[in-house]
Amino acid sequence: MGVRRGGRWLLRPVTFGVPEGVVGLAGPPGAGKSTLLATFATLRRPNTGALHILGHDITNAAGQRAARAGIGYLPARFSRAEGMTAGEFVAYAAYYKRTSASAAQSMIRRFDLTEAAGTELALLPPDVRLRAGLAAACVHEPGLVLLDDPFGELCAAAEPWPTGAAGPGRHSLTAAMAELVPVLRTLAPTVVVTADAAGTLTGWCDRLFTLARGRLSEQPTHSAAARRGRSPADRRGAAAPRSALHPQTVDAMTGRRPARRTLPQVSLPQLALPPLALPHLPLPQLAKARARRSPAESPTGV
Repeated sequence: MGVRRGGRWLLRPVTFGVPEGVVGLAGPPGAGKSTLLATFATLRRPNTGALHILGHDITNAAGQRAARAGIGYLPARFSRAEGMTAGEFVAYAAYYKRTSASAAQSMIRRFDLTEAAGTELALLPPDVRLRAGLAAACVHEPGLVLLDDPFGELCAAAEPWPTGAAGPGRHSLTAAMAELVPVLRTLAPTVVVTADAAGTLTGWCDRLFTLARGRLSEQPTHSAAARRGRSPADRRGAAAPRSALHPQTVDAMTGRRPARRTLPQVSLPQLALPPLALPHLPLPQLAKARARRSPAESPTGV
């Protein structure tokens, strides 16, 4: 498939597949990451080639509706919902996805948003606001979750502070990511995450791609530590052959059925701020991530 915008290629025609796991997509601002993710979310169609998501061809209306039912999409900014409380935001997402109100309450408890449910999104810290967005995106328990630069606000909040190893801004960012990364890995059988810098995604993504000048290339992930604690079924699935990139070829994006997962328990690291750091709003202890398997007879991945 290939994607164009404004007369230039954001993604030159290429054949690739995304199986189960966490897939990172890095690239400089303006490279086309958000447009590509919107294409995966069926908000726009590729300019050339074919795109199959969760086994459905999105070029026809029936396949597009079926694919959307299994997709959870969180854009980089959801400022139009800042007037809503966290609870209202998740409840509206459940209504929009035709899911029960009890599912919304379950997601609020799963992401430890009970105390923040009555607070407007604009007043929440960036990490808590992100968890509200994750709860809204996953309220219908999708098979594919697309996250457009989820750590962008956290990185922006750390910029005014020293970025050295002992700087309070870097320390707060590292602590927040240490809490959120295990949660991201349990959202769905397949999770696609974007970021401006590849270093943000290196070490915990199962696969890592970079997008620059319309070309997609795969990079080493160094994610052996991220796979520790996964079940033998996951390790067997990770060892299966992976799709290779074939530039200048137009074809479909396909996936494969995941193995059953036994998810590790999420535990929060106990990190202490330096004496001169400003007070940091503590997060409540994250709820134990629920093990979930994809519906029977349904392919996963993109």
